[in-house]
Parts: sequence; C-alpha cells; structure tokens
Amino acid sequence: MQITKFLSILLFTSLILVGCSDDDDNNLIPAIESPNVQPLGTSANDLLSDTNFRGVTIEIVSVQGFEPTTAAINTFRSFLEERLFKPDGITINQRTVSSSGLSPFNIEKIKQIETTTRTAFNEGDEITVYIYFADGTNDADDGSRVTLGTAYLNTSIVIYESTLRNLSANPNAPMLSTIEAATLNHEFSHLMGLVNIGTPLQSQHENTVSRGHCNVQNCLMESAIEFGNGMMDMLGNGVPELDPLCIADLQANGGR
Repeated sequence: MQITKFLSILLFTSLILVGCSDDDDNNLIPAIESPNVQPLGTSANDLLSDTNFRGVTIEIVSVQGFEPTTAAINTFRSFLEERLFKPDGITINQRTVSSSGLSPFNIEKIKQIETTTRTAFNEGDEITVYIYFADGTNDADDGSRVTLGTAYLNTSIVIYESTLRNLSANPNAPMLSTIEAATLNHEFSHLMGLVNIGTPLQSQHENTVSRGHCNVQNCLMESAIEFGNGMMDMLGNGVPELDPLCIADLQANGGR
C-alpha cells in the first residue's frame, strides 16, 4: 500500500496506490461502549493530551501466526512516547486469537471481529485503542492496489498483516518490521487527527487532492507512498517521520 488514506468521516485506508473507502455503520459494537465507537479523529485530543486521560492502553489482537514483529512494536512505542502526553504511561498488551475465517475483509467484517475480540475500553482516566492484525486481505485489493491498514473509528485500527508479509517477500523490499512500523505509525497518526481530521491545521499543509494527508514530501502522512518507487524510496532509510508542520498541529492539540 502506499501508506496512504483519503479523508472520510469514519475511515482511513493505507494503499499501494491512492484509494479510499467510506463506512458509516457504527452499530456493530454494543452501545454501552459508545465512547470507543465514534467517528475517526474525534478522540484526537484525548489521545494526545492528559486533559481527560492520563494514560493509554493499546490492545493488539493478532490472529495466531500473524503477530507483528517485536522490532515494529518497539518502534511504534517510541513513536507514541514522542507524540503523546500521558503522565501515567503507555501500555501495550498483545494476545492472539484464532482466525475468523472471514477473509477477504471489509470494514463491516472487521467491526464484527472487534465486537468479539476487543476486551479493553475507556475506563477512568485510561483511554484505549484496539489494533487487529488480520490474517487476510482487504476485499477491494486488486493487482495494482492493496490495502495495508485502516483507521476506521476513533480508537480502532486494522492492519492487514498477510498483505504486509506478501509485500516484504518481494525482492529489494523493505524489511517486514519497517513496513509494519510505518503502517502502524501512519494509521495511529490518523487517530491523532492528522491531517485536519480532528486536529486543526496550524498552517496549510493538507493535500488538497488526497484529503487527510500531508503535502510535505517524505512526511509520514504523505499520500504518495507507493511500494513500487515512492514507498521503496521512503522506507529505504527507515520509517518516515512526521514533518514539523504535522508535529506543530499535534502540539497545538495537546500532544508533544
């Protein structure tokens, strides 16, 4: 995928070539957990600042055999520590589950899986994020466009680990851990409200064609990260970083 996404109210998807999908069905998760079933970007300040939540728990649920690499999780944790202001710390819990057997996936199926596998929800001054590592592909994939991950609700992400592994097996491809970390960081940045989806712009750097992305070259939130050339070039030097304009947006919304 490029690690890219088009702006939608509820959904951001990372693709090899620019693409998007929309979803507005929030009724698959019990209403009692409604704080975790909100439009994408609405929890940006809650994730970034300590105003309402002093800590964050990341619940990573992986299908057995499709767990993320330790290196990717370590990179992801460092990224969160750099950007989130959480005095009580950042907790990452990982566990595995059996395959759902629902591949190829769409967001409705992913939401269904979340209802049966998510166990952590906002409680007290702890906000939670659910990340599902799937054992299949997105049902919209074709020969020229594949989906690596999607931020689909205010505290929910899916990573298509099967697709990431297929890409990393290509000759001269970046290491799997690099692709995983880049996808995780990009998708979580959408939860943090980038670009202009819950975290207000402090300067005009939103891509006017691929809304919700940055127009600064080589920024983590750039839309034109294609695996063929763009992604290969960007990930050749490691996981891309947020540019100063994106960081300024996050800091103005309570982050580091």
